Amino acid sequence: MKDRIAHLHEKQEKALLGGGQDRIDSQHAKGKMTARERLHFLLDEGSFEEIGMFVTHRSNEFGLEKQKFLGDGVITGYGTVHGRTVYVFAQDFTVFGGSLAEMHAEKICRIMDLAMENGAPVIGLNDSGGARIQEGVVSLGGYADIFYRNTLASGVIPQLSAIMGPCAGGAVYSPALTDFVLMVQDSSYMFVTGPNVVKTVTHEEVTSEELGGASTHSTKSGVTHFSSANDLQCIEHLKKLLSYMPQNCEEEAPVINYTPADESRAALDSIIPDNPNQPYDIKEVIETVCDAGSFLEVHKDFAENIVVGFARLGGRSIGIVANQPAMLAGVLDIKASQKGGRFVRFCDCFNIPLLVFEDVPGFLPGTDQEWNGIITNGAKLLFAFCEATVPRITVITRKAYGGAYDVMNSKHIGADMNYAWPTAEIAVMGAKGAAEIIFRNEIKSAPDPEAKLKEKEAEYVRHFANPFRAAEKGYVDEVILPSQTREKLIRAFGMLKNKARTLPRKKHGNIPL
Repeated sequence: MKDRIAHLHEKQEKALLGGGQDRIDSQHAKGKMTARERLHFLLDEGSFEEIGMFVTHRSNEFGLEKQKFLGDGVITGYGTVHGRTVYVFAQDFTVFGGSLAEMHAEKICRIMDLAMENGAPVIGLNDSGGARIQEGVVSLGGYADIFYRNTLASGVIPQLSAIMGPCAGGAVYSPALTDFVLMVQDSSYMFVTGPNVVKTVTHEEVTSEELGGASTHSTKSGVTHFSSANDLQCIEHLKKLLSYMPQNCEEEAPVINYTPADESRAALDSIIPDNPNQPYDIKEVIETVCDAGSFLEVHKDFAENIVVGFARLGGRSIGIVANQPAMLAGVLDIKASQKGGRFVRFCDCFNIPLLVFEDVPGFLPGTDQEWNGIITNGAKLLFAFCEATVPRITVITRKAYGGAYDVMNSKHIGADMNYAWPTAEIAVMGAKGAAEIIFRNEIKSAPDPEAKLKEKEAEYVRHFANPFRAAEKGYVDEVILPSQTREKLIRAFGMLKNKARTLPRKKHGNIPL
């Protein structure tokens, strides 16, 4: 028995060492952690239980029969983050470049099955050179097995993907199917086809970083939600992100103890400029209204004309969607609609109430937007809000014009409570444009057309560019002082915490993709 135990310990040490100390040193030289180091910093101390430590590949072709490493290039298991169970897999680049093949994929699928069956988040730490070429179609089948489970798990348990090294070809689609993607600057990249193929086909000269690095995907494509300076910061983002989420779709997000105090925020009374065309930063509003230091922005550098993220209000987790007047005047465009729609659907999947701050002059005009599908993309955000059954509250801070008023969680599409600040302007369009259309003939025939336009513009403002006409119709529940916002929201979300709304019976909706 002692001999067997000693032999087991020896094999465990080999498994822990991975592909060898020289390869581990190489990983460190690149400024990257090893797979086990990442798990060490992610999980609570002493909580990790490994599954499949002794698994090796079954292939005996192209020299693989002479190269067998325990674990087959991926570490899988479960543990806790802040005391809550999570399932994890961490690809080990020091073993076959972290390449995916039959047994590697089986280990990942096993973890995903356990996560689904037990209702806990699954976290993937991706660091792989792609499919293991020596195993051929078996590797491709392994990817498809993972994709299938990603899809089945979508909306059932949170799925988080950290890209901590290369991720190319078919490997990119598993992270793309998950809820949040995180990348590390200068050491991770994602692309379907690499720079060499791009050069061959399109004759473009591009580096891996330019084609699919963290900066590219956090600013241009929106593929990644968080860009981190290093592995440790990426792991900290993962842990913070998890703190706002429930374990699964049947549970509520964790609630932090909160002691009610003076909820008035006087600074908000002077935050809107007197000039309606002057920008302000909606993030200042968010941070003032929500619990101090609780706002975690998602997609920070992508589609900056809309702000989305998690926060806490009275200790409870909420999702925030807000127009950003400081960027493109807060208009909705293709990217903003995609960003907002995706976030709304995540929050609805996992019972996270939604708070909307609205200051939107409309949709961005132009041929670029129309030809690239602003209609169907704008409809994604509309569909997401209409379909959401979680508590939904809107605060109109300033402009709410045209179809964008409807889209941004209006009462007409199912919002539970709608508040407006006295500075709110709820109308079909801006006063100047409306006056030019409605009073065109009167302005044209006036002795001083410019003076007449200003007169009619002021008349339109008095009639429509205020929150009271909408309040008369019941489209706004209450016109409140900005300083009252936090108190009103805490009470309203408390009132809505047991909300139960069901959608018509159907297989699923057909969101305009």
